Amino acid sequence: MYQYTIQADNVDDLQLWGPKLLAAMTKLPGFQDVSSDQQNGGLDQLLTYDRMTAAKLGQTASSLDSALYSEFGQSEVSLIYTQLNQYYVVLEVAPQYWANPDGLKDVYLHTSPSEATVNGNSPLFTLAKDQTNTTPLALNHTGLFPSVTVSFNLANDVSLSDATLAVDQMQQKLGIPPTVRGFFAGTVQAYQQSLGNEWILVITALFAVYIVLGILYESLVHPLTIISTLPSASVGAMLALMMFKEDLNVISIIGIVLLIGIVKKNAIMMIDFALQAEREGGMSTRDSIFTACMLRFRPIMMTTMAALFGALPLAFGNGTGSELRRPLGITIVGGLVVSQMLTLYTTPVVYLALDRLRLRVKGRERDSLHAGSGPLPSATD
Repeated sequence: MYQYTIQADNVDDLQLWGPKLLAAMTKLPGFQDVSSDQQNGGLDQLLTYDRMTAAKLGQTASSLDSALYSEFGQSEVSLIYTQLNQYYVVLEVAPQYWANPDGLKDVYLHTSPSEATVNGNSPLFTLAKDQTNTTPLALNHTGLFPSVTVSFNLANDVSLSDATLAVDQMQQKLGIPPTVRGFFAGTVQAYQQSLGNEWILVITALFAVYIVLGILYESLVHPLTIISTLPSASVGAMLALMMFKEDLNVISIIGIVLLIGIVKKNAIMMIDFALQAEREGGMSTRDSIFTACMLRFRPIMMTTMAALFGALPLAFGNGTGSELRRPLGITIVGGLVVSQMLTLYTTPVVYLALDRLRLRVKGRERDSLHAGSGPLPSATD
């Protein structure tokens, strides 16, 4: 599910630090199924020509390359024509001679007669030396640079934030040079980017809610009462994630943002009724919010239960894609449950406190724009 990628300016650094990174991540607690896409097991046979000896025997680098290609390659030597078709004749040696590097011992070159030759033919190794190495079978790239990606899973009791911290500490202990750059990819990269922009997203959402509610109620104070209900939803979402041992990932953060729009409706239903009763019915601030709590309790419970039951299939459903829907449903359910239990008691308190502060600043005792001019709002309004 998770990947960590290192990039380097040259392949030699990747061949050196790729296996070290894989071995170190395998030893990290809670890391499972650690594997790498680096394949350094390719066999490489390096031949170094002795140009002085080859020149004495009448050989050049080009003739040596041609002899090697004749041994390990294919050559088109003829073309057979028939009345309907034509057939290419391809020449190659038997597979047992080119299937492994030992075939180099059977390569002979037609050279000038000398003491080192046998009937005018010289073994290849009289003119060259070989060295066995390993080479990558495939070279992966991320962007323009060669890279090695280590994939891993996490145990159930290891969070994604702890895993990223463990990998960063491990990289510092290894002493990887600056020419080798490491970064998370895939899900972890999306998680880090979401955390980096989360506070901007939350502040922007809260500011938009504040502006809309301020225009609606023609007040700068009452929108704060509605926004005060949101922390309880975030706490409930985090508690639910911890209870079900789910990580705070991108999907969970989306659920928390959704709670901003869902949870505030409790306070809106109470405050909207209270302001109407206070401004048009001539009620005091305390009586208006008390009446709002009593009359709006049933619609608040109905809307909350509707949203809650709608999120239960996401939280407890199984099947394809449930690993993505589950954190979203758990976040919504947890936030709704906790906020429902708290906001019914905290919203009236915050409303009275902020209203008293607003009236104290204005030097007034109450708001009654049309005191006694209209009927008292009923439960059906």
